[in-house]
Amino acid sequence: MPITQSAKKALRGSMKKKAVNDRRTKVMKESIKKIEKLVREKNKAEAKKNLPSVYSVIDKAAKKGVIKKNTASRKKARLSKITK
Repeated sequence: MPITQSAKKALRGSMKKKAVNDRRTKVMKESIKKIEKLVREKNKAEAKKNLPSVYSVIDKAAKKGVIKKNTASRKKARLSKITK
């Protein structure tokens, strides 16, 4: 556990950032799984309709540093490929 006041404050800040990042990651993964489920159920039209919102979630995660830029690009490319 942190001892100094500044270390305690840094811990509080990092815990808040972790909570936000975890939420972003969870939303991203859930939306990707939703698209993949629609494709498995042979509902590609619905999956294509939801694709822009999932792209947005992935881009926001990359912009905020939750995932790297190339990872975001790879995820989007794979989603695009399965919905064609």
